[in-house]
Amino acid sequence: MKRTLAFGGLVATAGLLAAGLAAPAQAAGDVASAPLAANGIAGQNIAAFWYAENAAALKGATPYNVETKVVAKHVSKGGPAPDSKPGVVPAIGDEKKAAAKSKNVNLPKTTGKVFFIGADKQAHWCTATSVQAAYKNLVATAGSCVYDTESNAQTLDNWVFIPGYYQGKTPWGIYVGKQAFTHYDYDVYEDADRNYAFVTVYNGIKFPANGWSDVFRLIQDRKWEELDKFAGFREVDKATYDAYDKAGKVPHYISRSGKYKVWKFEDAGALGANVGGQGLAYNQKVGKPVFVFGYPSGQHPDGNHAFSGHTLKWTYGKTFAVQAPAIKGEELVGTKSSFTGEGSLGSSWLVNYNNGRRLGYLNGVTIGVSDTDSNNRYDTSFSPYFDGELYGVYAAAKNLWSGSIA
Repeated sequence: MKRTLAFGGLVATAGLLAAGLAAPAQAAGDVASAPLAANGIAGQNIAAFWYAENAAALKGATPYNVETKVVAKHVSKGGPAPDSKPGVVPAIGDEKKAAAKSKNVNLPKTTGKVFFIGADKQAHWCTATSVQAAYKNLVATAGSCVYDTESNAQTLDNWVFIPGYYQGKTPWGIYVGKQAFTHYDYDVYEDADRNYAFVTVYNGIKFPANGWSDVFRLIQDRKWEELDKFAGFREVDKATYDAYDKAGKVPHYISRSGKYKVWKFEDAGALGANVGGQGLAYNQKVGKPVFVFGYPSGQHPDGNHAFSGHTLKWTYGKTFAVQAPAIKGEELVGTKSSFTGEGSLGSSWLVNYNNGRRLGYLNGVTIGVSDTDSNNRYDTSFSPYFDGELYGVYAAAKNLWSGSIA
């Protein structure tokens, strides 16, 4: 993977900082990056893959469950420590607002599912969330929901984020990943202390409301005259057509009059403009209360099937130090949670969550669950501690433009 590092401005918000604010110093080798969809044609073909056959791949995807069930140890002394001064990045819309305490729980619009093809060539999903970025185009999740630790491939294939996803429905569109950023130690050593990722995404594209299945049928039956009646196509030159034809996913055909036609997707706008974006907090004291939002699925070790994975769930509790040596996790944080491992991977941990704006500060992502009291029920979720190393990865991604692929 290509390694990059960049830093931008940082904004402090009242109520969360324990001390002064300073951007941590990082070495250029700390950040690994890799392309997901290099251009608009590649991005459209990824979206078309998930939309094909009435979104069959989306509906048939299963929760990703790579290394989520781990024996973890609650550490009463020591634990993660800040590597510089505490810092925050405000949520989208909260740049000039102070944090406020929450009283009730309104679920955030920023959370959704990421879909991809795993090493087993099957469709899977994790949880992820939209976060603050200069171009409102950034998603945060677990590193294991981006980098393929099973096959040691660079990244998982056909990566997309869908906020508010529910049984094939994409209420705010589908957002194709453009570039993934992870920590070098996770990319190379699979170090759980660095198991986090930030992904820039293109503007969303909308699911074709009508005629999508008919288009594929008419192309297969070579009924060019009927295809010419569809307003969903656009005319392109031969070179562009050949590029689409080589990729093969987006509907395309040559009309009777010799015109080259490809499907015209509708732009849904930037991710953060549609659903908002959470802020970011790092180098915070362990022991803060957090809301965890995710899509847990699967069952507990005793066979209890507590969650379906269809709807967004939440838990609430204070963080504490955790170690999980089996996955090289020496500086983790945990919180009491009944979430099962399947589906909850990548769940967002938000401190100072405000119900009115449904925004807070991302301060963790679930990378595993554990049964710490040996009663065959998962009782703890754990995350990497968000320190200056985390901010370095975020800083490398937060100012990069993506644009539209429609």
